Amino acid sequence: MPKRPSSRLLWSGANVTADFSCDRDLASLAGRLDDLTAVVGRAAAAILAVDPATAGRRQKSDRSFVTHADEAAQAVILQGLSEIFPGLPAICEEATGLPRPDALGRWFALVDPLDGTREFLDGRPEFTVNLAVVRAGVAVLGIIAAPALGRMWRGFLGSGAQRLRFDPARAGGFDEIVPVHARAQIPGRIRVAVSRSHLDADTAALLSRLAVSETIVCGSSLKFCRVAEGGADLYPRLAPTFEWDIAAGDVLLAAAGGVVKKPDGTPLRYGQIADGFRVPAFLAFGDPAAAREIVEGGTGRHGR
Repeated sequence: MPKRPSSRLLWSGANVTADFSCDRDLASLAGRLDDLTAVVGRAAAAILAVDPATAGRRQKSDRSFVTHADEAAQAVILQGLSEIFPGLPAICEEATGLPRPDALGRWFALVDPLDGTREFLDGRPEFTVNLAVVRAGVAVLGIIAAPALGRMWRGFLGSGAQRLRFDPARAGGFDEIVPVHARAQIPGRIRVAVSRSHLDADTAALLSRLAVSETIVCGSSLKFCRVAEGGADLYPRLAPTFEWDIAAGDVLLAAAGGVVKKPDGTPLRYGQIADGFRVPAFLAFGDPAAAREIVEGGTGRHGR
């Protein structure tokens, strides 16, 4: 079980008022989508500039790793956020300090500067940069970059999802923007994306009860991307993780026509300070109708 991450979070909004609201409407946020995408692109380029062999790997109290690449990407994102939306509170994985429960406000960002640090260190390309913006507990904007794959994905709630080509040589530049859509479930053919490093016993038990036709193993938030673009139907995780790991993927998938649920069928809510921003379990579906069937069928101890 993950430990309460009181020594791992950065609360960068300690000096702002709790009613920060991105100019109080979603239009201002949507209007800066390209700017935020470029920030994530620059963070991705900062990771690629670090040699995994000399990345200064350090093990944290929860046995996960942090490197110079994590820190460089985080610095780029926080600087970019401060320039685009001054005062926007940010919750970041690789730093310290928890916000007061009354200080987070309706608007904040969730940042994982390097999701899949183990993959990065092992020389696999399955690591990502994750940025989400949350309003009143709901993730409304999400951007994911896969630096080593040259790809980015982004979603804005109610406005669709896209895949982009990322070019680190262009200082965060991106092009080849194409829409992506989750696919309708084909009966008897469930393609499941699972974690390379965190396949827990409960998730394995769920898979044994489903008609899984293909298992796609990959790291980081790329599993959300696979479901969002129709390459997989389900991404289950019945073991704890944290909000910054999944918020960007949650809104990406929702914008692509899918849905992310708790095992009891209720939606995720972000900003759970009292729980240390921990998410006990979730199921990410490309087809909301399939979500209802699986949730109603039960998902083990988490679903009761």
